[in-house]
Amino acid sequence: MMLDTIHFTPWSALAGGALIGLAASLLVVANGRVAGISGLLGSLMSPTDSGRGEKALFILGLLAAPLVWALFQAWPAIEFKTGAVGLVVAGLCVGIGTRYGSGCTSGHGVCGLSRLSPRSIVATLCFMFAGFVTVFVLRHLLGF
Repeated sequence: MMLDTIHFTPWSALAGGALIGLAASLLVVANGRVAGISGLLGSLMSPTDSGRGEKALFILGLLAAPLVWALFQAWPAIEFKTGAVGLVVAGLCVGIGTRYGSGCTSGHGVCGLSRLSPRSIVATLCFMFAGFVTVFVLRHLLGF
């Protein structure tokens, strides 16, 4: 695998990571809530959960960020090497995994690791390992 150093943009990645960390930190400090996106989205679906306003604003910020990006930079080319069925299956696998794992990459990988949560360390190791195995099987064994 070759790294495309001509189109490698570490500054935008660094800025994005810093903004994610800042948003997650502000949500914890201001509201005492972990910025786990699957948990925030799931609680928005519950009619009895409190704090719906700030959760909705956080999710809205996630959806608005690419639109703000488009004001300053062209959209990157997006290429899926699978059809609609593959995307649906992948989405279902991620959704089921977040329910069984009691969180997602943002909750465990960003917020949990920064708090040195043992449960989040195990969860992050598990989903990273599952991702590595999936890529290896699909690319090297099945040839996708």
